Amino acid sequence: MGILDFLSGQFIDVIEWTDDTRDTMVWRFEREGHEIKYGAKLTVREGQAAVFIHEGQLADVFTPGLYMLETNNMPIMTSLQHWDHGFESPFKSEIYFINTTRFNDLKWGTKNPLMLRDPEFGPTRIRAFGTYSVRVKDAGRFLTEITGTDGEFTMDEISFQIRNIIVQEFSRAVAASGIPVLDMAANTGDLGKLIATEISATIASYGLEIPELYIENISLPPAVEAALDKRTSMGVVGDLGKYTQFSAAEAMTAAANNPNGDGGMGAGLGMGMGMTMAQQMQNAMMPQSGPWGAAPAQPAAAHTPPPPPPPVEKLWHITQSGSTTGPFSRAAMGKMASEGSLTRESLVWTAGQDGWQKAGAITELAQLFTILPPPPPPGS
Repeated sequence: MGILDFLSGQFIDVIEWTDDTRDTMVWRFEREGHEIKYGAKLTVREGQAAVFIHEGQLADVFTPGLYMLETNNMPIMTSLQHWDHGFESPFKSEIYFINTTRFNDLKWGTKNPLMLRDPEFGPTRIRAFGTYSVRVKDAGRFLTEITGTDGEFTMDEISFQIRNIIVQEFSRAVAASGIPVLDMAANTGDLGKLIATEISATIASYGLEIPELYIENISLPPAVEAALDKRTSMGVVGDLGKYTQFSAAEAMTAAANNPNGDGGMGAGLGMGMGMTMAQQMQNAMMPQSGPWGAAPAQPAAAHTPPPPPPPVEKLWHITQSGSTTGPFSRAAMGKMASEGSLTRESLVWTAGQDGWQKAGAITELAQLFTILPPPPPPGS
């Protein structure tokens, strides 16, 4: 073997990198002590860039293509020493391959709630999270500013810093936008574009760019969400007075159909409701005057308006020893008062009443308790 053949075997002829990972951003071509041969072939594939570092300085950046490493096609490296001296004084350079494809579905989110002044709720806190994509735009700047001499740089090593930048700009953009919290869901697209634009200058100083940034969710603290749910429920109910009447009517129907309740009370309620329905049916079926033999209309003076429906009777509940009984009608309550099972100190409640109260403190029930009659008049 001749000396030239020996030397040729000591140098690398083909320089390339095939990436089989999903998170590698920078990979250094390992020479293992071999010098780069003059005229060696450099293969840079689509989605890659190759950076030459000579004597600690960035010498050249190669975009996708096939290159012969010669001084006549490497204008930046023409000043490199001893390229034209063959193997008498070879040089050693480092080659870094940069992955320029997009890294997608990267997560960002607020670690702690963000304080802002909402135009509707006042000072409040929100949380947000989403996804973004990033890619290397300037391979040389990224290598000098971020990677340094790291032989294998992954996305995880820079993602934390990018998330901090996104959260910082998100906080500032949301606070300055003046958009109410309830309207942010309709503006997440515009907010995402605004944040991506605001952080572009900072990211560009790293040699990176963010093609896409999405806000998936903006949420409020659980206590505020619970208050909003109550407010929404009130909006669904509508007229609170009509809702109360409807609830009272349902309670009456349930009490009338309750076989375990007071029988007299159920019968009374059923009778009252039946009378009301019968009166309505009678008014609807009353014959009217007409040309086809119908009963003549009564004179206006003889017409009697229908009686008003009976008033809705209050139903009472009684609590004792941690258990609740009822509902009871006023008649049933009077019976219990006469028997002694209901006293002035008994706690009672009815629809529309603010909490449990003593029976003796309620005017309607205070009259049920027996009061001793005054002494008879003299001479009787």
